[in-house]
Formats: sequence, C-alpha cells, structure tokens
Amino acid sequence: MKIVGIPGSLRRGSFNRALLEAARERAPDGVELEVASIAGIPLYDADREQADGVPEPVTRLKDLIADADAILLASPEYNASLPGVMKNAVDWCTRPPKDIGRVWGGKPVGLMGATPGRGGTRFAQAAWLPVLHALGAVPWGGKHLYVAGAAGAFDPQGKLVDEAVDALLREYLSAFSEFVTQVRGVRS
Repeated sequence: MKIVGIPGSLRRGSFNRALLEAARERAPDGVELEVASIAGIPLYDADREQADGVPEPVTRLKDLIADADAILLASPEYNASLPGVMKNAVDWCTRPPKDIGRVWGGKPVGLMGATPGRGGTRFAQAAWLPVLHALGAVPWGGKHLYVAGAAGAFDPQGKLVDEAVDALLREYLSAFSEFVTQVRGVRS
C-alpha cells in the first residue's frame, strides 16, 4: 500500500512535516508512506496557467497523488481554518479540471495535524472536509489525530518524543490502513 503524505507548511522546522516523518517511520508492515512537498508551487493564477501550463512542482505532486492508494494530509491550523499555502497546492492539483478524477477521485484521505497551540488542529481538519468532498475524495472519519503543544511533542531535530502521541499515531496509521483496504481493496 502506498500513501502520500502532504505537509501543509513550508516552514523548515514544520511540526506537520515532522509528524509525517514520524508516520513514515511507524507505518504498519506493507505500508509505504512517501512524504511529498508543496515547496515551489506558485500562487494559482489562471493567466499563468494559460500562458505556461501547470508548473512542474504541481505536475510532480499530482502524479504522486494519482499513483498512491491514499493521501495523508498533515495540516496546520491558521486562524481557525486551513492554511492558504496548502489549499493553493490542492487548487493547483485540480488543474486542468479534467484531471480531478484521476488525481482525487475515490482516493481515501486521512487528516492529521500538529500545532504549538492548545487547541490542536480540529478547525483546520473540519475545514478540509468540504474541499475533499468537492474533489470526489473519500475523507476518513475514523480516528482523529490532533497534536496540540507540538513544541513539546518533538525534539529540536524534529523527532517525535511524546510517548502518548507516538501511541496515538501508531493506532491512527493502523486504522487508516484498514480503511484504505476497505475503500480501495489494497492490502498492506
């Protein structure tokens, strides 16, 4: 089973990238988790798309998503909603519109997130749901993973050190893998 993890932050020390790296290291047997990047994706501009086509970083991300069995979005929460840079990347991945089904259609999507704040990423994860439904993806509503106080959950090098979060992440990944198997018929 191949899962593509997409961190929703460009920050070098992103807690969400660190969360996906921890997920990659803890993926159940038979599950390969590749951590993608949204770096280098310009702001969406229809004039730019018409003049130059879809930028190479977008094409690369679209192909990774299309070739995967599932997607794992690790989304920060900005002002009680989803981050603009991540939404921009998703918007680019719908261009041209004829590619939406190839890239997103029927694709299981798990949501998780880490934030230094106390509230976790509940609002951001909820804000992603209508977007994912509109794309024809299949959001997973099983377990939830909201990492609050992320500065204490990861060491300065970005390694997950919080044992409770570690256990929750392992449970989350196991259950998400089972969901992907149900939706896509892919065995880990």
